[in-house]
Amino acid sequence: MSMEWKLSEFEELGCRRLYQILLLRIEVFMVEQNCLFQDLDGLDPECRHMFCLEHGELLAYQRLLPPGLYYPESAIGRIVVAPAARGRDLGRALVQRGIDHNCRQWPDSNIRINAQSYLRRFYQGLGFEDDSEEYMEDDIPHVQMLYRVRRD
Repeated sequence: MSMEWKLSEFEELGCRRLYQILLLRIEVFMVEQNCLFQDLDGLDPECRHMFCLEHGELLAYQRLLPPGLYYPESAIGRIVVAPAARGRDLGRALVQRGIDHNCRQWPDSNIRINAQSYLRRFYQGLGFEDDSEEYMEDDIPHVQMLYRVRRD
């Protein structure tokens, strides 16, 4: 069995999958990055959830926010790759799938992300452009970035 990509509404996740997702988000964002913040922000029920599994193990995850939920634009957030799965280019595949999804689902909306500043080049390589000055969020330097959807 190889890697399997999934896209789910919140209600479709089920308790075990939701537990896996929250465990990964806490492991990376709070423990690894030593950052205490309110991860459960009330937005998850209104988002789509994209993730990658291998043999039932959660390798990568992101949530996809519709326009108007948090920003006027659609957004991608909580982008995370499990520590044990790094070095396999999953981050790039994950974010590209998120871009593709948001462009299909909300074709009239650009895509906004809050990027940790050290990942700026990574996101630029996927077509995002800086859309703010650098700012501190949860004691980590960030920059807002925007993916401008091509309108033919």
